[in-house]
Amino acid sequence: MAAIESLKAILDKTYEGMTPKQLMSQSPAALAGVTESDALKLKEAFGIDTIEELATCKYFLWAQALHVLAKTEK
Repeated sequence: MAAIESLKAILDKTYEGMTPKQLMSQSPAALAGVTESDALKLKEAFGIDTIEELATCKYFLWAQALHVLAKTEK
């Protein structure tokens, strides 16, 4: 239950009672700091409608992979 409680810091208040599985089908605007306008821009730019699509977007995953590689580069 503590893990679910810690989600409050990253969610808009409206979505705080949802489980991670339920959140996957919600708009990215459910995330704290992401506005409806931001969510619309994500949809227009990348076709992202849900948190799951945001989490699995190949462009974001590629950027994360490059970031990790850059941090470990000597």
